[in-house]
Amino acid sequence: MSDAPAAARPRHPEKAHRPDHPIRRKPPWLRVAAPLGPEVGATTRVVRRHALHTVCEEAGCPNLGECWRRRHATFMIMGAVCTRACAFCNVATGRPAPLDPDEPARVAAAVAEMGLAHVVITSVDRDDLNDGGAAHFAKVIAAVRAAAPRTTIEVLTPDFLRKDGAVATVVAAKPDVFNHNVETVPRLYPSIRPGARYFTSLQLLASVKAADPAGFTKSGLMVGLGETDDEVAQVMDDLRAAEVDFLTIGQYLQPTPKHAPIDRFVAPDAFDRLAARARAKGFLLVAASPLTRSSYHAGDAFDRLRAARAATIDGAAVAG
Repeated sequence: MSDAPAAARPRHPEKAHRPDHPIRRKPPWLRVAAPLGPEVGATTRVVRRHALHTVCEEAGCPNLGECWRRRHATFMIMGAVCTRACAFCNVATGRPAPLDPDEPARVAAAVAEMGLAHVVITSVDRDDLNDGGAAHFAKVIAAVRAAAPRTTIEVLTPDFLRKDGAVATVVAAKPDVFNHNVETVPRLYPSIRPGARYFTSLQLLASVKAADPAGFTKSGLMVGLGETDDEVAQVMDDLRAAEVDFLTIGQYLQPTPKHAPIDRFVAPDAFDRLAARARAKGFLLVAASPLTRSSYHAGDAFDRLRAARAATIDGAAVAG
């Protein structure tokens, strides 16, 4: 791995001055089994053998055990050190190492070895690079296509803020799904996502759809950070205006006492109401639950997404 070992550097130096916020006890619907079992071990060995990072581990995803038992992992490219300092994220912040030119081949080899039908590839923010890492994304997509031509590819990208041409570079590589998360409502950006801009994220999603109307676009939100349901509904409207196909909504979980505190735990029935509200606004697919994350059950969701579009096309043809 190209980054310095975690033990050699503080994980969140930018948060050291912040006051501690006690971590609240999770309600029963958020408790998950420990990531144990032979399948989890097998997935771990593949990741380690190819010297790769996963967002499952770096972000402390609660679904790691379930997904890795199913031999699914979300690969995080361009290292494990991010140039941003979002208040919700557990990925380390600091100065990243140079890009590893061998990483695309290693990701592709791992995808082929695991026999993945669908793979999600994400990254840290790389504001230090002229293109934000867009060309590296394209190289990874090309390598996976060559090594595992039947695998469908979903990318979850940063916002490429002030990186002209970066989004077009990734779109030109033809991922099957282009995901970029808005994460929270615009009112909370200054405190939760200070390095990003809400309307930049919306413009990114709109530009992806304009460049590749046949492709699928996707975005995600966390709840429990202090937003209101009406603010969430406005984000839904904004995403639909950008022609986003697929929306995910999940519960924010506080990684450490230095991260943003949880404002509320949203009950499962409230997620059901949010999902119904989103579907009424016209998304092709909505996934909303306490444990929903961008890549959670992504392969199954992609199959449902394609089926939903096919049904929409068939319905339009009949109506015409």
